[in-house]
Amino acid sequence: MDRERAGLDDETLGFVLQTLKTVTERRLDKETRLNLDSDDEFPVELVQEMLGPELGLHLLFLPEEVGGLGGGGRDLFRVSEEMARTDLGVATAFLAIALGVDPIIVGGTPEQKAHWLGRIGEEGLIVAYGVTEPEAGSNVARLKTEAVPITDDDQRVIAYSITGAKQFITNGGVAQIYTVLARTPGGPSFFVVERGAPGLVVGEAEHKHGIRASNTTSLIFDAVEVPASHLLGLEEGKGLEQANEVFGFTRLMVAAFGLGAGEEALARAVTYGHERIQFGEPLYSKQGFSHKLIVPHAVRLEAARAYCEWVSERLDAGEPGLQVEGAVAKYFASEAGNAAADAAIQAHGGYGYTHEYEVEKIRRDVRITTIYEGTSEILQNIIGTHRWRVSVKTKGGFYRDMATSLRELGTGEAAALAAEAMAETMLACHRRKLPREQWAMFELARMATEVETAVALAHKAARNSGPDRELLMPCARLHGGSAARDVAVTGQRLLRASGRYEESEIEAWKNDVGFNDLLATADGELEEMGRVAAALGAGTA
Repeated sequence: MDRERAGLDDETLGFVLQTLKTVTERRLDKETRLNLDSDDEFPVELVQEMLGPELGLHLLFLPEEVGGLGGGGRDLFRVSEEMARTDLGVATAFLAIALGVDPIIVGGTPEQKAHWLGRIGEEGLIVAYGVTEPEAGSNVARLKTEAVPITDDDQRVIAYSITGAKQFITNGGVAQIYTVLARTPGGPSFFVVERGAPGLVVGEAEHKHGIRASNTTSLIFDAVEVPASHLLGLEEGKGLEQANEVFGFTRLMVAAFGLGAGEEALARAVTYGHERIQFGEPLYSKQGFSHKLIVPHAVRLEAARAYCEWVSERLDAGEPGLQVEGAVAKYFASEAGNAAADAAIQAHGGYGYTHEYEVEKIRRDVRITTIYEGTSEILQNIIGTHRWRVSVKTKGGFYRDMATSLRELGTGEAAALAAEAMAETMLACHRRKLPREQWAMFELARMATEVETAVALAHKAARNSGPDRELLMPCARLHGGSAARDVAVTGQRLLRASGRYEESEIEAWKNDVGFNDLLATADGELEEMGRVAAALGAGTA
């Protein structure tokens, strides 16, 4: 099931993004966005226009051999980010089609791909991804929806009867095609089910906290019969493998949602800070505004962007097995986007709490990004488990190699210190089996995410020689220092909280990680924050 997605060239991607911008400016103005939100309305005509023959934006994520553009990770990331900056509900509705198509792309036979992807491309069909269940949630091991084989007189499987329920299905009430995961005798498997199939019942639309422009419903399958040819790959038991193969892409997409929404909220806060005059000066000139509500979140969003770009580059190079990196991207970017949107409300004061300024809508919308496509807690479990194992297997080399790569560039010393300390902390925790405690595992995952995004941002800043360097360099130093101090403070807390370490062992760990050097990364940070604030405000003042 090899999947080559080298992606679009810069010119084609630029054209797609410009087309998207033109459509959203014309069809998704402020009044329309607020009305869709207040009316809890799915924008049928807009989505149909996006899928129509004149625009065909859905062709971005379809392979070239079926008439698509063959977009890659970078393209999916950029389009998702830009759509999220306009309206995350519409972005969710449109890009959920990509999620629904993925099982066909990675699991379908050549004939199935030609048939289903060809129809989706030519007819502009809306697709939904049917995996989540009422009781199982993210735990597909508890999958209850069952596909029972139907055989002919010669005991050949000619069809399947699907019975079960799916919950929180994006596009569930408007899709023409569903890719559905169900248990078979051979294991979990994906099926293609068409709208209108006898026994398929679509539930009422959910009334949601945010992303209200997207359609979310339950699906009930009451002995829904589908031909055996609708089993993707024509082999039972490949469903989890097919789902896992695209996690790098789908979680990158949701990371872009969190990033784009956070960027838009923060940009609005920066603009407001320059326009709002208080005590004779713009709010933005006050450190209580810029250094508290803007700079920390701008730094984390830049780190999220750097990491997402790095993951997309690796995906487009054809590198397999990036499920953990996808988890890191989605976990960090979605949490950063939520924090930035929350700060944007505070930055607007009372106006931030009103519909008119939209930041409260962005905050409601972005909240879902820490929940769907793997909750932050599920992702922490994945990250912690894998990073613990690889750290032990490499005797800390996994993180030490990151430090070495930064020092070869001659930059990112704080991030390098953080990476080295992360290696020692993982090994110290392993010696007393501390990662077996879920709380400790989650904290290790969070620290690992801080360190890895700091390394990515340091690399990006070092390579950049353009005008963005004035922003990227101080952001990299600030995030690297924050990660370093996080490892120092949280690492010590983990060892002490467990009650498993003698004081001499804790002192030995502090010596191994260079505890005082980690804390000293705070030196000069006030000046760095000023540089970030100046760089962000340069185009607004």
